[in-house]
Amino acid sequence: MNTMNKQAMLEQIALNDRHFTQAPEAFFQAWKRGVQLLNPALFGKGTKDHVDQAEDKWDLCPNLEVIDQAIGVMSSGERVFLAAMVSFYNAEIGGALLKRVGVHGLSDLGGLDLERRQVIADLILNYTGW
Repeated sequence: MNTMNKQAMLEQIALNDRHFTQAPEAFFQAWKRGVQLLNPALFGKGTKDHVDQAEDKWDLCPNLEVIDQAIGVMSSGERVFLAAMVSFYNAEIGGALLKRVGVHGLSDLGGLDLERRQVIADLILNYTGW
């Protein structure tokens, strides 16, 4: 391996390390934006104050029972966005919700507005597991 390739590889490793060191906080901030766009009542303790005071993603876990009942009366865009968010928390339940709201693949997220697309993109980019 020549010096140029070795240097590029080391730089890529350093870039990955920096990204994944910051990823949990970036994920949490994106998650919080998503919760605020949807409805704080669907997450954590269910209040706006609780969202503002949350310190990590665990404080804003989806309330799956409330979501199961509320998702049916939401707009199609809200349903898709909510189901996509839940899929980060629990792949099986989120996957079932995505199917329930008619999402068959990532291209079905194309109907989301820019703000919601940005949240989903940030969640994907910074996801390191729940």
